[in-house]
Amino acid sequence: MRMQTTVLLVEDDVRIRQALGLALSDEDFRIIEAGSGEAALRLLEGAAVDVVLLDLMLPGVDGLAVCRTLRSRGDLPIIIITARSDSADVIDGLEAGADDYVTKPLVARELAARIRALLRRRRPAVDESGSTRLHVGEVEILPQEGVVRRAGAEVHLTRTEFRLLVELASAGGRVVSREDLLHRVWGYDYFGDTRLLDVHIRRLRRKIEGNPDEPALVLTVRGVGYKTGRSRDALTGSG
Repeated sequence: MRMQTTVLLVEDDVRIRQALGLALSDEDFRIIEAGSGEAALRLLEGAAVDVVLLDLMLPGVDGLAVCRTLRSRGDLPIIIITARSDSADVIDGLEAGADDYVTKPLVARELAARIRALLRRRRPAVDESGSTRLHVGEVEILPQEGVVRRAGAEVHLTRTEFRLLVELASAGGRVVSREDLLHRVWGYDYFGDTRLLDVHIRRLRRKIEGNPDEPALVLTVRGVGYKTGRSRDALTGSG
């Protein structure tokens, strides 16, 4: 019997929470509801949840604080809800560790598509070359095991950061366009909104670069996309 995906819906507006919960139930998700950040954190101590759908504007412990707390505990998928797509809320939420975002008013089918796309981003991820491991500088990536090491020490990446690194490393130094990365990693059309990608690149650099402000491993090709560096010790492909 197929198991339903469990979504924790964190929203303080009762009407929105109930309406969205019913709509997502119709999309075949199992919904657990929380009306505050505190309630969400309590629920997550004992409930098995696949995805968190998190409103940023919450009373008490706000959505950003909840997001940071959840991210410090692991790589549970998080989609933030914001009222304004052009506000700093989107950047703040992604910097706090969210994998994706949606804006109000919410469309249940679009949201369901994003949830399913996010859940497809599970480890392990096999790169197209079929390599058992990849190297970018001193960073070693084991795609089939979902493991990343830097100078021998394991680096914790979220599933989104991991997939992003595998895609870049698999390209072997070739430039990968922003559109291709959005499609391959997020599995969804974002209509030119590259904030998702740019923030995740920044987060990835902070974890794998010696100096994130002067990156040597993940390079920006202005107006095109990103590629892995070709420094003297940077190797790509199977090791």
